[in-house]
Amino acid sequence: MNSVVPPLFPLLEPYRHGTLPVDARHTLYWEECGNPQGVPVLFLHGGPGGGISPMHRRFFDPAYYRIVLFDQRGAGKSTPLGEWRDNTTPLLIDDIESLRSMLGIEQWLVFGGSWGATLALAYGQAHPRRCLGFVLRGIFLCTQDEIDWFLYGMRQFFPEAHEAFVARIPLEERGDLLQAYQRRLFGEDHEESVQAARDWSRYEGSCLFLQPHPEMLSAFEEDSVALGIGRLEAHYFLHHGFMEEDQLIRQIGRIAHLPAVIVQGRYDVVCPPVSAWRLHHAWPGSKLHLIADAGHAAMEPGTATALVAATEQFRQKQAFE
Repeated sequence: MNSVVPPLFPLLEPYRHGTLPVDARHTLYWEECGNPQGVPVLFLHGGPGGGISPMHRRFFDPAYYRIVLFDQRGAGKSTPLGEWRDNTTPLLIDDIESLRSMLGIEQWLVFGGSWGATLALAYGQAHPRRCLGFVLRGIFLCTQDEIDWFLYGMRQFFPEAHEAFVARIPLEERGDLLQAYQRRLFGEDHEESVQAARDWSRYEGSCLFLQPHPEMLSAFEEDSVALGIGRLEAHYFLHHGFMEEDQLIRQIGRIAHLPAVIVQGRYDVVCPPVSAWRLHHAWPGSKLHLIADAGHAAMEPGTATALVAATEQFRQKQAFE
């Protein structure tokens, strides 16, 4: 990508925020930042269950974009935190449409990383006419191979993190870690459920960066983060993302006419680059940028720079380089 790109935009506050009840169980938190008359862009956070943060507002020029962010079901400030019931990919897609309709938006640029990229693809394939294009990072296609990699393969690079991940699981249950965690995360023992969520969230947080970031790991251990990530990631893994195997690749033709850029860390252990490579080759016209000095996290310098460059290219050209 262009070596002369702006840094992250300055911190900014929402000019509007609120809550949106989407059913009898779930209420979403949402916010808008930037230019109320600008080009709409939708930010989709990762996880599932990761939630939004003030840093996520900073990928977009606030003078140009009308920036919409929200916490998905069970995540962040949406309530109830960590709630997995009535929480599926089709329902999340419906939530996005409810939010779009409430805000009076016809079309928007869709920006998502990790699970956010998964949801961006699923949403786009369900509602292509509502999308102007896509900025995607750290591709996760929710295939069985990717789920197995997360549960078992990451130990090849982070053996100490994986050892901590399985430490509370008896040896006889470690052949099926997902089922072992299901019993603990969704059982009747509240303390055991919370501890399992912390262990799951810590495992992911330990593997995000190319270089260690202890302050970020401590955030993943906080219950306000761990309950969303631990419970909802396991919930979605157990149901294969509520999609058919390789659905996002097989249905790429529904959005193949739209501009897309894929930003992928070369040393992403959580979501290895092969998924980004597959998506790029299935999507004629998409642009793939492999960041040579990055892992999975959006805020690694090379990745953050590439993401800002992408939103600037769309601002200037409605296309990507």
